[in-house]
Order: sequence, then C-alpha cells, then structure tokens
Amino acid sequence: MSRKIFIVLLMSLFVSAFAFAVEGEEGIPEGIANNEYYRESLRLTRLALEVYELGDYDASANFAHEAVRFAELSDEYVSTQLIAEAARLKTWADNNNVATRFPNNYEEGVNQYDAAVAFHSEEEWSDSITASTKSIEIFAAFYTGPHTASRPATTTPGTISRPAQSGQLARQYTVRTWRVERDCLWTIAGYPWVFGDPWRWRELYEANKDRMPEPANPDLVLPGMVLDIPSRAGENRQGMYQP
Repeated sequence: MSRKIFIVLLMSLFVSAFAFAVEGEEGIPEGIANNEYYRESLRLTRLALEVYELGDYDASANFAHEAVRFAELSDEYVSTQLIAEAARLKTWADNNNVATRFPNNYEEGVNQYDAAVAFHSEEEWSDSITASTKSIEIFAAFYTGPHTASRPATTTPGTISRPAQSGQLARQYTVRTWRVERDCLWTIAGYPWVFGDPWRWRELYEANKDRMPEPANPDLVLPGMVLDIPSRAGENRQGMYQP
C-alpha cells in the first residue's frame, strides 16, 4: 500500500472518529463540545493536512494519529460532563417529587442515565453522549432550579421561551404538545407569563378542571385545550398568549 493511500485511509478513520466533535450533538451546549481536546484535535488535523499537501506522509500520519487520540479524549470529556449534568438534574427530580407526579417520564430519565453510565464505563462515548443527552432532556422539562454554566437557559432542551410581549401576563393559554414543548400543568404554571412557579399548577387545575377530559385527573391535558389563567390581586391579565 502506498504512503498516499495509507494517509487517505487514515484521514478517513479520523473523520469517522471525529464526527461528533466537528458536528456536535443537538442539545449539547457549545461550552462542553468546544473543549480543549476538541480544539487540539482540530489543530492537529490542520497540521496533518498541511504536511500531507507537502508530501511528508510520515509526519501527516503522526499528526493524524494524534488528532484521533485527542478527538477520543474530547468525546470522553463530553460524556463525563453530560453524565454529571444528568446526575444533577436527576438529584433535583428526586428531591422534588417528580417520580411520584410523572412516574413514566422519571423512569425513562433514570433508564437513560443508567445507560449513559454503563456506556461510559465501556468507553462507548457516542452512545453514552446520546443516552445522557436524552436523560437531560427528560429531567430538564421539570427543572426549575438555578442553571449551571454547562446548561445555559438559552440553549438547553426544556427551557421556557419568553412571552411575545415582555412583562405582559396572559389571561388564556392554548396547550401545546408534550413531545415538543413538554406541556403539562406543572410546566405551564412555571412559564413566566403564567405564574413563573410550577408549584402553582393546582391553581390552573382548579380553574380548568371542568373542561378537562378527565376532571379528576390533573395529569391529562390535551394539545389545543384553552386554559384560563386565574389572576391574583394586582395582576393585570390580557388576551391569549402567542408564542
């Protein structure tokens, strides 16, 4: 096999191993994905390509090997950080009774977290990253505590979008989907243009239970339902919230 063919194959191996670091994974904050190992692997890749063009195939091979090594270190780092974030959110869910109120979602979040830890121990970084990201998405839908630097509120799945008009409180709200917006009475009550406090979900329930498909079941709300948002003293609520 010629040196040139060898280097082409080596660079193909590098591109495959480095796919996550270059393209990223939806829902992973840039601060985690763009780490020192990732940046070093990019630098080594550029060097490998530069000396390859000059015909120094041995040097190119060395740089490419190092680039792959740093790409793998990057994936390990991302996997570690995301597992830590999933663990933090899981602990918050444990302390805030999420398992009782939403047992199916909680169980799936725990299953994804356990899978992420297992994949990490087997050095299956890509699978670990995927599982921990799913766990974070599930737990973040209920999370109302302070955000961390690794999970900024503007980019993380499950964060609440701002109202169309800042400071205006809506009088009505049309329920969106669970799959995308994670809408339930708990989530809706936490929206800043509703109450800004998910623990006030029962106020929504009492104001709307007569129109719910199962009045005795506050967990069952359907997309398209229009909810009335009760006012407290001094609140001026107007109109339907428009995303």
